[in-house]
Amino acid sequence: MKGDLFSSQHVVQPAVEPGMSVENAKCIKYAVNGEMYARQGAMVAYRGSLRFERKGQGVGGMLKRAVTGEGLPLMVVRGQGEAWFAHEAQNCFIVEVEPGDQFTVNGRNVLCFDASLAYEIKTVKGSGIAGGGLFNSVFSGQGRLGLVCEGNPLVIPVSAQAPVYVDTDAVVGWTAHLQTSLHRSQSIGSMLRGGSGEAVQLMLQGEGYVVVRPSELTPQKTQQH
Repeated sequence: MKGDLFSSQHVVQPAVEPGMSVENAKCIKYAVNGEMYARQGAMVAYRGSLRFERKGQGVGGMLKRAVTGEGLPLMVVRGQGEAWFAHEAQNCFIVEVEPGDQFTVNGRNVLCFDASLAYEIKTVKGSGIAGGGLFNSVFSGQGRLGLVCEGNPLVIPVSAQAPVYVDTDAVVGWTAHLQTSLHRSQSIGSMLRGGSGEAVQLMLQGEGYVVVRPSELTPQKTQQH
């Protein structure tokens, strides 16, 4: 068989070491040797001896709940082999979490992660009920976290002198030591939302980074999650 489809650009190569790697811009490959975790329905292909199990109440003490704050169910993958994960052809990225780090991420952006990462769901501080139920997933420990994002994300530095305001539908995640609170602006609401009601942004202060998707969620996308 010949043609560009079968060139080295598209034909996958065997993994050289266990763990997570970016196969291409839209897909993450995980060489499983033991177990790992992924969002249900994200596996697009696998080879080897792997078992996929849905988790209704979490795995041991690590998963306090088997869903993220966006209602995203997770599954555990066990065995030895290779699996490929993707979601709606969104762009894929890997975050390296190191000891002492924490990375807070919106549940809809979680694709897969190492079993060595600790994981819990927390309410975004300062959001309260007025934030529409802002729950995010907080990862800590040491390991890799695979994320998806529609488009190329913006990584914006946050400093004590320059807080950053982000749309609650556009935020992907942020690093540890950033403080969050809600900020309302009638003027921004008038410009971006047709002048009907207040616009609410998440304000981040401190020292670190915030990751933002390059567009808001559409009503259709919101319903799908």
